[in-house]
Amino acid sequence: MANILHRVGIKTTAIDDVYRALTTEDGLAGWWTTNTKGAGDQAGNIIEFRFDAGGFDIKVKKLDAPTQVEWEVIDGHEEWIGTTISFELKQDGDYIIVLFKHLNWKEPVEFMHHCSTKWAIFLMSLKSLIETGKGNPSPVDVKIDNWN
Repeated sequence: MANILHRVGIKTTAIDDVYRALTTEDGLAGWWTTNTKGAGDQAGNIIEFRFDAGGFDIKVKKLDAPTQVEWEVIDGHEEWIGTTISFELKQDGDYIIVLFKHLNWKEPVEFMHHCSTKWAIFLMSLKSLIETGKGNPSPVDVKIDNWN
């Protein structure tokens, strides 16, 4: 199995703000994609994320407010189905550290390379949303190749 891992520090001491950005429809639409339907504030909820090139349906697997959010991809691109996405939040001085994981890819295919870069871009959008009040969700995100 192959995994995508990222660590991003968000300059804030408001861990609840970061948690809300990961668990509310408005929060998710503010940094990942404006075409978001559903809230991730309860285990079992389904969230629909749509992009110009397709989308994903994600089931909320586990929540431990305000430090853990875990999702399972249940529909979308074949390579994503059955993978787990998690966000672990922790305070470190003036920063909330986000330990991001996109786990259990069957193999490190070319699409995984694309997704790893896009996850980094969207995590920077999350950082911007919390630090400045404005993220860069799809469709205004940085485009990296011909797949988006």
